[in-house]
Amino acid sequence: MPTRRIELTLRKPWFALYAGVRPTVVIAGRGHPVQWGVGTWQVPSDETVVIGAFLFNRLWHFGQAEFSVEPGDPLTLVYRAPALPFMRGRIRPQAATA
Repeated sequence: MPTRRIELTLRKPWFALYAGVRPTVVIAGRGHPVQWGVGTWQVPSDETVVIGAFLFNRLWHFGQAEFSVEPGDPLTLVYRAPALPFMRGRIRPQAATA
């Protein structure tokens, strides 16, 4: 099966009303606890893959976001966590820099 690598940058806001919370990345239904920053994951190159992320603070999870990556889509995504522990996060393709 041909594969490709997806790069996902996980960013938390400079001011957040929560501390010590780490993100979890979900790829094709399987969760992966991760650190803040840049990570890469291997996914099939000929299938649509749903990539999600959320935060968990031992009581509830929040900051959920999902993005479907099609075979021809960009390989670099950015997850932005919310500032408040009851809001949603967002995953978007990284803007190209000139």
